[in-house]
Amino acid sequence: MKKISPFSAELLEGISKVLGDTLTNAEIDKFLQDSSIENINPVDTKWRRLYYAFANFQNQQQCSNNILTFIVKSLSPVRFVNNKEIYQQRINELNRILIFAQPSGIKFGENGKFSLIEKADTIRDAEKRAGDLNQILKDRNIHADVLLFCKAELLQDNYFHAVFEATKSIADKIRSKTGLTEDGALLVDKAFGLGQTNKPLLAFNALITETEENEHKGFANLLKGVFGMFRNTIAHTPKIKWEINEIDALDSLTIISLLHRKLDLCNK
Repeated sequence: MKKISPFSAELLEGISKVLGDTLTNAEIDKFLQDSSIENINPVDTKWRRLYYAFANFQNQQQCSNNILTFIVKSLSPVRFVNNKEIYQQRINELNRILIFAQPSGIKFGENGKFSLIEKADTIRDAEKRAGDLNQILKDRNIHADVLLFCKAELLQDNYFHAVFEATKSIADKIRSKTGLTEDGALLVDKAFGLGQTNKPLLAFNALITETEENEHKGFANLLKGVFGMFRNTIAHTPKIKWEINEIDALDSLTIISLLHRKLDLCNK
């Protein structure tokens, strides 16, 4: 590859954080050495170790080529043959950053190689080209109702509100099936409450055996847990204080998808 101009401090920080979330300290040691980058800060946090090593290399060599070499070696496709999903996430995260490289944007492909692309001038351009969360969710066969309720947020990679809107969709489906108007844990108790004198409004099994009753109660507790962890927390906490990264968002939305599939099986 021809000589690539040094990356800005902002790009270096973004790249370092993505790789720091991916690699162990031992792997960082190995790939720095393999990429001929001096390991100048071996005792700091992982992303800072990478940032200072990359910045020092650029200051000395006035190029970013060996940083790209580090990315190629650390994100070699063969290292992720059993974890394709994480590999795709890391590629997407990196490409949302690398597209802002000067003077031409850079794209890291699934084949483990780089290509030069038209530089992005806006975040909208970056999101459009880098691959989005929506496609990853579709690859997971996420329930259509989850995608429906948070489509706009997903297209912006707004993880905070994506999870919030998807959680609201669970309550909406329960209300639609029961005619209830409550929300959160109270809604779940009224719809799925199981006691000696009352029957639930909704159930996805016959509730004849002890196993069936335990499964029913466990599902109700899972519903309340999702409301408590995601919806209630997000509704009362500013976005800046309740950060959700891409992996957390994917896992959260997968749980919500499971709940939707179970709700589809419920009869009144």
